[in-house]
Amino acid sequence: MTKTIFHIDFDSFFASCEQQFNPALRGKPIGVTATNGRTCIIAASREAKKLGISSPSRLWEAQQLVPDLIPVPAHFDEYWEISKKFISIVKNYSPFVEVFSLDEVFMDVTKTAHFYGGIPNLITEIKLRLKEEIGEYITASIGVSHNKLLAKLASGMKKPNGVQYITPATLLEAYDMCKLTDICGIGSRIEARLNLIGVTTLLELRQTPVDLLKREFGVVEGEFLYQVGQGIDQRPIIPYYDPITVKSVGRNYCLPRNEYDSTVVLQNIYELCEEIGIKLRRLEKSARTVGIYLRGSQDIFVRKTYHQYINTGKDLFSFLLYLLNGTKPTIPYSLNYMSTKDYVRQISVWVGSLEDEKNTPLSLFEDNRKQEKLAETIDAINEKFGNHTIRNGFLLYADKLTTKPNGFMADKYERVQIRSL
Repeated sequence: MTKTIFHIDFDSFFASCEQQFNPALRGKPIGVTATNGRTCIIAASREAKKLGISSPSRLWEAQQLVPDLIPVPAHFDEYWEISKKFISIVKNYSPFVEVFSLDEVFMDVTKTAHFYGGIPNLITEIKLRLKEEIGEYITASIGVSHNKLLAKLASGMKKPNGVQYITPATLLEAYDMCKLTDICGIGSRIEARLNLIGVTTLLELRQTPVDLLKREFGVVEGEFLYQVGQGIDQRPIIPYYDPITVKSVGRNYCLPRNEYDSTVVLQNIYELCEEIGIKLRRLEKSARTVGIYLRGSQDIFVRKTYHQYINTGKDLFSFLLYLLNGTKPTIPYSLNYMSTKDYVRQISVWVGSLEDEKNTPLSLFEDNRKQEKLAETIDAINEKFGNHTIRNGFLLYADKLTTKPNGFMADKYERVQIRSL
């Protein structure tokens, strides 16, 4: 049976949320900016896009193009709450809902659309509920097709607040209207390589032999591009409530400025370690592979797998500092490689080789059991009053870098949370 797949995608989501929250911003060009001081636009309103503003882009360049552009700091926690409302609405219309990102889902309504009077009536009802329960200024475009690839392509063809169908009979017409980069999975680099072999449109890609694509891009990517050309996509809908496989937990942070003070850098590392510890304990996991990447005047990358399992920020920080310095951490903490001329701009911390806590060895030492109890108590307090309410003394004057949901919900804990909606 031919499937019916919806791709529902909010229009200019972050910016539309801000305009929903603040009516004074409606109808005006706004650029949503990162909240850590970096002057980067991460989302543009519909009005700003019409004037040529794209995201991501530098704020000062955007303001040169559109002097009236209004910068608005992002409020990711509020976007996350709207996203949860969104999922709670659409899950009523099909048991097969896949959360693709913070503002878009796939739905298989093949066996449920007739309960609501057919596809057009179902779309009307979903849009009405979004307006009534989320807000009149936050609209969504819906693509309808027989697979995920074409449903996602369709949803971008009539923005904002549009509905577009792609059927086998209209596939060539749709491909004639769209660019290569309109396909999810074809970015500017892949487009440039396709151009080199004479492929500049989706219709030309459709005529390109699979052997040529495999020679140029390799077997996997070549096969993907061939299937794109044919409009083929056999990927199933992965329901949001399916168990989440968590292989690693990480956190990336771009500092507000090039940071030359090693103490500030270490405080940020420690804060990220604490966040990862919180995530591990919420996921009921422990890790034994640790890694860190520091980008700046020097790019530093170290990782190591230990026999010991850890799930606290304190232990993770100690392991990472040992890897960075080559010696056991001592107070006051220091980064041996940093001189007064060195700076750090970006920090990435992660852990891997995860194991369920119930499967990890129990501690034989009394002090370790006390530390576990202490972590449980701190978690309970932070759960009630917010992450990092209780912090290590080393972080006394450091900024709180609480995790914010990103567009693609890369934090697996967020995906675990939505399973309970």
